Amino acid sequence: MQHFWVVGTDTDVGKTVITTLLMRQLQQHNLQVTPYKPVQTGEIHENGHCYYYDTAMYEKYSLQRLEPENLNGYSFKEAASPHFAAQLEGQQINVEHLLQQIQKLQQSNDVVICEGAGGLFVPLDTFGENTLLDVIVQSKLPVVIVTRTTLGMINHTLLTLEALHTRNVEVLGIVFNGDTGSKMEQDNVKTILQHHDLPYATIPKLPDISQAVDYSISGTSLFERLVNYETSIN
Repeated sequence: MQHFWVVGTDTDVGKTVITTLLMRQLQQHNLQVTPYKPVQTGEIHENGHCYYYDTAMYEKYSLQRLEPENLNGYSFKEAASPHFAAQLEGQQINVEHLLQQIQKLQQSNDVVICEGAGGLFVPLDTFGENTLLDVIVQSKLPVVIVTRTTLGMINHTLLTLEALHTRNVEVLGIVFNGDTGSKMEQDNVKTILQHHDLPYATIPKLPDISQAVDYSISGTSLFERLVNYETSIN
């Protein structure tokens, strides 16, 4: 059994696209794969229809039938940090409930891909007692980091790696997302890999979401790491 988190260095770095991409490509390896979004915020209203982007993406592009009730722990209407969005609806996020859901999904799937919300230190309650990172640590699952290739990514990526390493969370690899091929971006990627020699995949900036989730990373060191993860830990 191989299960992992997809976490971001910040919000809007492409976690949902990468989660969907990894889901599809692992499904193509005859694995039973389900994504899981513990907390999603920001209900979308479109043509009289209400939905959440993250779970809608999973269902739209999955190559296997997904159980809607297994895709998400909490959904809040306000596009805000989980603790604030929950507060607006008079709710509290129960970390133990999230961990139980993750554990249950592991028992019935070859691969569970848990997608984080925002960055690692996003708070889950108004008291500051629990963050996304706390849930990751307690789940005892490794992570794949999604980062940008643009200006500012070096600091954000290195801080994310340091936070994970300090808490002994295994990092399976990095996805450099939205690359346009500029010299600065190439140097940004090179700099990160000089500090941390990790498996990785680079995803170009693509004009259409369907192209992004179909972009093949089968020949990358990251995908090699993921498909061989079970063997590597035995």
